[in-house]
Amino acid sequence: MLWMGAAVTRLAYLQLICYREYYTHAARQVSRSVEISPRRGIVYDRNLKELAMSVSVESCYAIPSDITDHDMVARLLSGVLNVSPDEIASKLAGPTNFVWIARKLPPEKTERIKEMNLRGIYFAPERKRFYPKQTLAAHVLGYVDIDEKGLGGIEYSLDSKIRGLPGRMMILADAHSRPFDSSEKGAEAGSNVVLTLDQNIQYIAEKEMLKAISDTHAIAGSIIVEDTASGEILAMTNFPTFNPNAKADAGVDARMNRAVAASYEPGSVFKIVTLASALEEGITNTDEVIDCQMGAIYVAGHRIHDHKPFGMLTVPQILAKSSDVGAIKLGLRLGAPKLYDYIHAFGFGAPTGIDLPGETRGIVHPLDHWTQVSPASISMGQEVGVTAIQLISAMNAIGNGGMWVRPHVIQGLRQGTTLVPIAQPAPRFVIHPQTAATMKSMLEGVVLVGGTAPGARLDGYTAAGKTGTAQKIDPATGRYSATHVIASFVGFAPINNPAVTILVTLDSPVGLHEGGQVSAPVFKRVAEQVLAYLNTPQDEPVAPGMRRPAYKPNSAADESEASDFDPSQVESETAQADVVATPPQHADANTPPPTLAFAADEGVIVPSLAGKTVREVSQQCARLGIAPSLVGNGVAVEQEPVAGTTVRRGSRVTVRFGRPAQVATPRHTSSAARPIAPANN
Repeated sequence: MLWMGAAVTRLAYLQLICYREYYTHAARQVSRSVEISPRRGIVYDRNLKELAMSVSVESCYAIPSDITDHDMVARLLSGVLNVSPDEIASKLAGPTNFVWIARKLPPEKTERIKEMNLRGIYFAPERKRFYPKQTLAAHVLGYVDIDEKGLGGIEYSLDSKIRGLPGRMMILADAHSRPFDSSEKGAEAGSNVVLTLDQNIQYIAEKEMLKAISDTHAIAGSIIVEDTASGEILAMTNFPTFNPNAKADAGVDARMNRAVAASYEPGSVFKIVTLASALEEGITNTDEVIDCQMGAIYVAGHRIHDHKPFGMLTVPQILAKSSDVGAIKLGLRLGAPKLYDYIHAFGFGAPTGIDLPGETRGIVHPLDHWTQVSPASISMGQEVGVTAIQLISAMNAIGNGGMWVRPHVIQGLRQGTTLVPIAQPAPRFVIHPQTAATMKSMLEGVVLVGGTAPGARLDGYTAAGKTGTAQKIDPATGRYSATHVIASFVGFAPINNPAVTILVTLDSPVGLHEGGQVSAPVFKRVAEQVLAYLNTPQDEPVAPGMRRPAYKPNSAADESEASDFDPSQVESETAQADVVATPPQHADANTPPPTLAFAADEGVIVPSLAGKTVREVSQQCARLGIAPSLVGNGVAVEQEPVAGTTVRRGSRVTVRFGRPAQVATPRHTSSAARPIAPANN
């Protein structure tokens, strides 16, 4: 009885008091849990073409206690995996009884190992991220690590939604650690994502980016194509680039999304802010003539040189010829506080909020840190740092009738066949529509003969934009370099109803290096292909023999090698014989305007608005379903397009009104007053 009492007491102690401890210890001996990565959501372009997906693969693991000869197994596996036998042997000799041999193997290696039929070597199902278009849109898509955790681009910013919930595989073993059973808890797939990118437009941008790099030998560059009305990014490409399928082969510079993360001095492109602000505040007008002092001006004891000696220029000529002295005079007249307000109103000095990681805010120094020279320097694009996405957003606001919209690359999350859109903030006005219409007309002068970028003039479409050639700081001297510049062009087309806004920047081109020489032609090639692909109606006659066929996407854009480019072999699809650009010929009374074909409920014939008041023009345009851009006051004296032209319903018609030659009173005193309502809607 004493012996039985002692045994029962001991059993009770083990079963009741020590149960949890021994049960946990036993479970560790007979079972092992392996995490199963979930299927990441698919990333689509706007037409539901797959840009990133997860494919099923197998990973190889070992149970060392089941392997009798570690060295032999290590030698056999090393020949398939191209890994040192010592490295595999050290894993097998470790203290744990479960080790990964190789993760996410290609099918051919998996089959070779299985054919060896090695005891103690097993396989577990996993997922591997795959980018079928290789380098296409690499900086937007980003990349993942071995465990499919997002590390860049959309893969990072939406990781919590794309990644899903992991599952687990339970492996049961006997007392000798020999597996005899396994069970698996399924992983929960992540959400699918639909981007605003169009893979065909992205292909166009990447092809022309690499051609530009090949032609100019620039060390880096960016191209962005944005839908003017909505702010949707249709394409975003950078050089250097990388293949997300082989991210380990790319350096940090190649993986950097320069379009949102690289800050640089914009140069003359920034004059759009200076002149738009001056026009908005009513301190100048398009008829004013300014003395540009033959290319030199003194500000606070500092002599600032223009890039060319200009004399008397009108305000539109200051923009078209990119006169530094003219811009400085308008900036000084505007004053530091108001210039500072408009800089921030146009979105500089703060992130745009684009749904991509790594965006920088640029550099806009606080107003109390400005020197006496700062208003002059900033007026011509120095002493400030901007990003490409900030710059295209500012130009886009002018093309969009004065309304700034947030750029974005995500349309929404796709659940089954339903798209759940991502809400975007409401647009805001930064300048009046009348000011925007005036700026459009002035920016058109940049691409005409006499402007700084006649090479950006399009065949069959009107276009407007601004060049920039910003000197880089030489790290060795701390001064502006005489040879290294950022050459840029940003513009939109068509002028009256812009479909796209496009930015091109090239870092340190060799030889020809001005924005009008190297970036403007890239804008032309990209814009003409994109507008044709979007079936945008042409709004300007094309010279005989110059009409281009409608753009047909290269079949490579739908294949895995869509972005396998070699800069030395790329040749523009738009290459033609050189043609001397000439100013657009406006129709006279005896010349019928060009006509375009529209559906019966889509086309509108522009009426003659001459002699009508602002109210009458607004009412007539509203009845016809076209949007007026009103410039000035009094009665209508000029319109574009001309009367009788057929345009798409909803298109813009720019109307200029006669008014007394006087300086208008400021409409508002500070950007804090925005958003503002259109004055004549």
